[in-house]
Amino acid sequence: MEIRCPGSSTIITPIPTLKECPNCKEEVEIWSNELKGKCRRCSTVIFKEDIPSCIQWCPAAKECIGEERYKELMTQREG
Repeated sequence: MEIRCPGSSTIITPIPTLKECPNCKEEVEIWSNELKGKCRRCSTVIFKEDIPSCIQWCPAAKECIGEERYKELMTQREG
């Protein structure tokens, strides 16, 4: 899936990373355009490391991912 970022002329293709669930050791897939993933085995929510995401600093983030999703992600980051 290709995404064209409204804050850039670049086409962005999200990529997955795998994190190990600290609870059951299952691999959890988290995409580069997401902040968290949920373990399929035990339902533990796994967060990516706190690496700055364009969602945090890009002025076009709300337009890019939608206002509702933007608010959801920013609320998750707060706690």
